[in-house]
Amino acid sequence: MIDLHCHILPGIDDGAQTLEDSIAMAETAVAQGIEHILCTPHHNNGSYNNPAAQVILKVRELQGVLDLRGIPLTLYEGQEVHITEKLLQQIQDGDILFADLNDKYILIEFPFEGIPEYTEPIFFELTQRGHRPIIVHPERNSTFIEDPNRLIPFIQMGALAQLTAPSYLGVFGREIEQAAKLMVEHNLVQMMASDAHNTKRRSFFMQRAFKAIEQDFGKRKVTAMEFCARDVLNGDEIARPAFKEIKRKKFRLF
Repeated sequence: MIDLHCHILPGIDDGAQTLEDSIAMAETAVAQGIEHILCTPHHNNGSYNNPAAQVILKVRELQGVLDLRGIPLTLYEGQEVHITEKLLQQIQDGDILFADLNDKYILIEFPFEGIPEYTEPIFFELTQRGHRPIIVHPERNSTFIEDPNRLIPFIQMGALAQLTAPSYLGVFGREIEQAAKLMVEHNLVQMMASDAHNTKRRSFFMQRAFKAIEQDFGKRKVTAMEFCARDVLNGDEIARPAFKEIKRKKFRLF
């Protein structure tokens, strides 16, 4: 299993605080069947800045510790990049890490309240440069909760969206759970990741969430999401499932 969104690096954001925390998270991940993790500390979110060079060093250090302890987990360098008007310049400056070595996919975080007005121009320019934005945890954004169809214009531009596993299980509340399930049902999210921060409330949950998705929508849906994660990490083109617009009566039942 591949986890494309995880705050496992110690002491650099609101995820693992100590090396011991990171080791505990790694052991939990392996127990769930996760073999590969994209390390994605917060960057540009107003509280944390983790430029590319720092993340690369931290991943190398933690991978060395895991290898010495015989923990069979492979780490990769990434970031959860909060969208700002300076994003394009920061990419040119080399401060931004993509999810793959081909610099194709980039994990983008929106504010939890609304969508910045400069988002569409930035996404357009990213796609023109051959990049593919991945909107992380859209089910936790107030605009997408109110109307999940607001994801459709971004998908039509070439963007993707990544669901957070605990959202599907109701860890963040009923409203977010309902939004998550609608997004999965209508293929408005194409992949799932843990967004794990620790081994307790913000743990991995991926195994449980995939089982729940299989029960709700069948194994084919789970397989498509797993293949999408693999293709993103490899920098390959994904087989994007066709999305469907959600009828208004469905997302007004919360």
